[in-house]
Amino acid sequence: MSTPSPITSRDNPLLKRLRLLAHGSTAYRKQGQVWLEGDHLCRSLLARGRRPEMAVFTDAFWAQVPHDLRDAADKIVTIPDALMAGISTLESPAGVGFVWNLPTSAGLLPGEPAVVLDRLQDAGNVGSILRSAAAFGFRQVLALKGTAALWSPKVLRAGMGAHFALHLVEGLSVADLGGLEVPLVGTSSHQGDWLHQAQLPWPCAWVLGHEGQGVSAELSALAGQSVRIAQPGGEESLNVAAAAAICLHASAVSCSMALG
Repeated sequence: MSTPSPITSRDNPLLKRLRLLAHGSTAYRKQGQVWLEGDHLCRSLLARGRRPEMAVFTDAFWAQVPHDLRDAADKIVTIPDALMAGISTLESPAGVGFVWNLPTSAGLLPGEPAVVLDRLQDAGNVGSILRSAAAFGFRQVLALKGTAALWSPKVLRAGMGAHFALHLVEGLSVADLGGLEVPLVGTSSHQGDWLHQAQLPWPCAWVLGHEGQGVSAELSALAGQSVRIAQPGGEESLNVAAAAAICLHASAVSCSMALG
């Protein structure tokens, strides 16, 4: 077990960097690291066999921290509870946070099932879609330019650890999707095959569009199939995260049935 290094000054350079990571939606792009606050996110990282660069504990939590968290990182820092409150974006600041080095993106994975995000703006929607993608066997999530930052603090919290199970690529153009080598299935609120009647390909890439504008015309033209969800209740449209969960589950069921 490493010996913890105590920090007591609010002006410490490390704490300034942590505040930037915790509050800046795109700070991770410059620093190449993310701040994971709270027991759930930290344990989700460890459960996927990943190791943080650094673990930060409040003084109070360090006195009782479980061994799996205590031994999680080679570098350990302890800080007063008040300083953690200055970093935290949670209503009740956590006693532990990890600094994790982001993996170097190697681009999209040809032939693997994927979810394509076309300019989705809401961080909660994006995080929820990542959770559904991981749950239903989709290997990668690909974000086109204009989509909310995948590793932003709000998306991380909404993803609840799904990030660590997925290959994530952002900043893509429509032309980049030519390297996917799987059929694209577009989503629509008003046209296409009914999902409950559709023959779904596997593997495939589901395309989910902007909350208000939907999938772009350029991307829709590339999709070999368009699908809509029956809504007998008469609502105008489903929230994109809810629609994603329904569609990705349908794909998982279709795949399972095809495999026997």
